[in-house]
Amino acid sequence: MKACVLYSGGKDSSLVAFILKNLGYEVELVTLNFGYYPSWKAAAESSAILGFKHRVLKAKPHVLEDAVDTIINDGFPNNGINHLHKYALELAANDYKLIADGTRRDDKVPKLDFNEIQSFEDRNGVEYINLGGFGHKSINHLSKTLFNVKKELTNRENNSDYEIEIRFLISKLEGEEIAFKLFPEHLQSRVIGWRENE
Repeated sequence: MKACVLYSGGKDSSLVAFILKNLGYEVELVTLNFGYYPSWKAAAESSAILGFKHRVLKAKPHVLEDAVDTIINDGFPNNGINHLHKYALELAANDYKLIADGTRRDDKVPKLDFNEIQSFEDRNGVEYINLGGFGHKSINHLSKTLFNVKKELTNRENNSDYEIEIRFLISKLEGEEIAFKLFPEHLQSRVIGWRENE
């Protein structure tokens, strides 16, 4: 059975891909892109290094534009990012019967609550899997045993989170200063190989 993992190139989505592969699923790593910026490149690179098939899921630009409007009006990114994540899940449900992501127990965003998960599964006739039972410490411990991870300040080239295209469009519309105010600099982790290959 094919399984889609919404993939950023980070340790959380890499871990859920590893788990599903070892459970016997044919795993495809999928990165959403709205056509504003090739934000999928870092995820494609991590996917190739790990030996997974990678696919870019082409999304409608107006969905990103709506999310950016929400973020600018709210003055914080949570609602806009959640909007994009729910859209990504719905889009993936057109092609896959099992959809997974790397969201974990202590994530604030993106995050679906129990009722949203049930609704998504029932409406689309799919299964949804995440890392909801795992906390930050557990993910770090597991990923250290499996992956080589590179940590650096986030930029447009080193990850494939929704944030990349959001920041790009906000910078274009409102300027870099507003983009950095809404998304301050922070460390980004990206998987760059299997641990045993050292």
